[in-house]
Amino acid sequence: MRTQILPRAQTSHPLDPLSAAEISVAVATVRAAGATPEVRDGMRFVEVVLLEPDKHVVALADAYFFPPFQPSLLPRTKGGPVIPTKLPPRRARLVVYNKKSNETIVWIVELSEVHAVTRGGHHRGKAISSQVVPNVQPPMDAMEYAECEAVVKDFPLFREAMKKRGIEDMELVMVDPWCVGYHSDADSPSRRLTKPLIFCRSESHCPMENGYARPVEGIYVLVDMQQMKVIEFEDCPSFRVNGFFVEWQKWNFRIGFTPKEGLVIYSVAYVDGSRGQGPVAHRLSFVEMVVPYGDPNDLHYRKNDFDAGEDGLGKNAHSLKKGCDCLGYIKYFDAHFTNFTGGVETIENCVCLHEEDHGILWKHQDWRTGLAEVRRSRRLAVSFICTVANYEYGFYWHFYQDGKIETEVKLTGILSLGALQAGES
Repeated sequence: MRTQILPRAQTSHPLDPLSAAEISVAVATVRAAGATPEVRDGMRFVEVVLLEPDKHVVALADAYFFPPFQPSLLPRTKGGPVIPTKLPPRRARLVVYNKKSNETIVWIVELSEVHAVTRGGHHRGKAISSQVVPNVQPPMDAMEYAECEAVVKDFPLFREAMKKRGIEDMELVMVDPWCVGYHSDADSPSRRLTKPLIFCRSESHCPMENGYARPVEGIYVLVDMQQMKVIEFEDCPSFRVNGFFVEWQKWNFRIGFTPKEGLVIYSVAYVDGSRGQGPVAHRLSFVEMVVPYGDPNDLHYRKNDFDAGEDGLGKNAHSLKKGCDCLGYIKYFDAHFTNFTGGVETIENCVCLHEEDHGILWKHQDWRTGLAEVRRSRRLAVSFICTVANYEYGFYWHFYQDGKIETEVKLTGILSLGALQAGES
């Protein structure tokens, strides 16, 4: 016996993607369900998709409503199949983000009757359910991307950090928001946070230029996307520290400290391309500080100090917690040594490690095109400061990008004087 095939009751298959008209009806239905004008205006429609029906609805549609009409898809029943006159209404699933309340809500809308715009007719939708999903954040949209980029580029500390890298034209800067992920409680999904990545183009009028080929490293930005403001900023160092082991660009070494010499730098090595890592120095320090005053007068001719051996540069070092002349991102190292009674004394923040600008590293201007390129020089500074009686000494080790090591000693404090009788010269 042949089964009679009834005419289709609707034109959209249960698995057809939502039409433009259906999306409009679903959005309008949810917006109308908003409790207040503020709620309705604050809705951001992150996703509007078909709520896929159960398998039996799909089988029913393929069996009796859409070619190639396959009744065999349905299980056999006694007395023959019961054929409905129409399929259940299609439904839409909407993910809606409310920026003001920072809530993510999933709506289900029944699309009772929707016609194409060109046909006119009635457009009807019914909100079936809405559910607030806690501790989640929906995807960001292009509008948020643009707002985030503008906020970051207008942040004073960001502009200052870019200027340090020789970038002052913010039109060249690209800020790509990236989701923070969930690595700790600080990344709580109840907050809408992003950590952008930074890139920079070389020309503002070249649409084909690949700005992603020029990443800008060392800048950490955290943006609250709900409030649309920078809540954390750090111009991070390019050096890495593991205990007392330091790596910076192609340099690596170990930090040490003694009561006599103060700062000691061990196992200095430089990674030279395909040649690999080469040793540069086993041990670097200032083993002595000799101060011959050279005054032949009585009493003063004895003034000839060995400040390291006789007084100790290290044990007279400053704690830089009380004031530090280093700028930027700083890593400090403490120093420990014994006093005369055998007790342990600690100088907190005794050694300062930081990276700093050192003027122009390279520059060239093409006389044909007029285009100029410049690269700033960076150097890594390791230092400590000590006071020996009236004098302050600053000891600095500088590591450069071209493989050079430079030392510097700065003298400051108060001069050691002698008195003269009235009329003496």
